[in-house]
Amino acid sequence: MTVSGGVAHVALRGELDLVGAIGVDRELGDAMARGVDALVVHLDDVTFIDSSGLRALMEATRFAERCGIGLKILPGPPHVMEVVEAAGLSGRLPFVGYP
Repeated sequence: MTVSGGVAHVALRGELDLVGAIGVDRELGDAMARGVDALVVHLDDVTFIDSSGLRALMEATRFAERCGIGLKILPGPPHVMEVVEAAGLSGRLPFVGYP
């Protein structure tokens, strides 16, 4: 995680499954606890995502909204985004630069 000018950037990597989602919850929670104004989540290096990873992203989105933190998610590789779309979440998660 890097923080600059009130914006935290968190680059998620590897598998966002049941085990990986625990780390995501912790890392995104830590970023928001720093009192940042905005959080940018990078999915570029995510190799796999399942419902646990999607849940973690939804929970982070809800928490950020409640706390008044601007959250943006940069899309992952096509195979990751296919899972997001199949779950019907591409319009519910705050993706930037994704159709």
